[in-house]
Amino acid sequence: MGSPVCEAFGQNLRAIRKLKGFSQERLAYESGIDRSYVGKIERGQVNVTIEKIYLLADCLECEPAELVLSRPHFMKYS
Repeated sequence: MGSPVCEAFGQNLRAIRKLKGFSQERLAYESGIDRSYVGKIERGQVNVTIEKIYLLADCLECEPAELVLSRPHFMKYS
């Protein structure tokens, strides 16, 4: 798997995507990101660029910060 930060982001993305009623395919289509790459993002296997964070947030009609709210446990005390 990827880093704890990427995994946390992926978990947030998946939760918000499902809450908004999007399939991975729909999110991929509307964002212009390949569906397999959306899956990798949700599994925390890739490090997403700031541009893609804003693009995904725009498609999901949420704030970019909502996708990165949760910090991995080890980072809370750094």
